[in-house]
Amino acid sequence: MTEGHGDEDDPAERKMRFLFQLRSRGVTDPRVLAVMERIDRGLFVRGQFADRAYEDTPLPIPCGQTISQPSVVGLMTQSLNPGPRDTVLEIGTGSGYQAAVLSGLCRRVYTVDRHRRLVQEAEAIFRQLGLSNITAQVADGSRGLPDQAPFDRILVTAAAEDPPGPLLAQLKIGGIMVVPVGQSDAVQTLIRVTRTETGFDYDELRQVRFVPLVEGLGQT
Repeated sequence: MTEGHGDEDDPAERKMRFLFQLRSRGVTDPRVLAVMERIDRGLFVRGQFADRAYEDTPLPIPCGQTISQPSVVGLMTQSLNPGPRDTVLEIGTGSGYQAAVLSGLCRRVYTVDRHRRLVQEAEAIFRQLGLSNITAQVADGSRGLPDQAPFDRILVTAAAEDPPGPLLAQLKIGGIMVVPVGQSDAVQTLIRVTRTETGFDYDELRQVRFVPLVEGLGQT
C-alpha cells in the first residue's frame, strides 16, 4: 500500500486502513469485521468532524453525546456475540452507528435514546440504508423496554455505577449484557454479564470511557 495524498480519498484504501485499525486493536470476529466493512461510519458523522469519520477515535455528536471509536464498537459487539436469531436491546442510540452494526448480526434490534433529535436522525439513516430490522424510540434507557423483554442480548453505550437492575431483569437466561460501569468522571470498566439459571456471571473486559447513563428524557 503506497502512501500519499492521493490515497486519502480512495475508498478502497480508506476501508483497508479502517479494517486494519480494527484488527490491530483486537477486533478479530470475521462476522463483526464484515458488517463493519459494510456499514459506512461516514454516514453517521456530520459537520466539522466528518473528515475524521474513519479515524479510530470518539467524536462529538449533537445533544452533548459522542459516537464511540470504531474499535470500541467492534470490541463491544464481539463481546456481545449476537446470533442471527437474537433480539438485541441497545441503550443509547446516539448516532445510530452501533445499532446499524448490530442489525447485520441479529434478527432484531431495539434501540432507545433519551434525546428525540438523535433518534430521529438515526432513523433517517436506517431508512437510507434499508435497515428494516431496527426499531428506534425515545425512552428512558435506564428502565429498558419491559414491553419487549426478555432480550437475548443487551448493549449499553453509557456508563452506570452498576449494571442497572431493570436491564438485568430483562435479560433472558443464557443472555449476555455488555455495559461500562464506574464513576462517570473516571475511566470505566467494560463488563460482560451472563445470566445463568442461578444468577449472573461477571467478566471484566477492558478500560473504557463513556458518557454517563442518565435517567429520564432529554430536552432535545
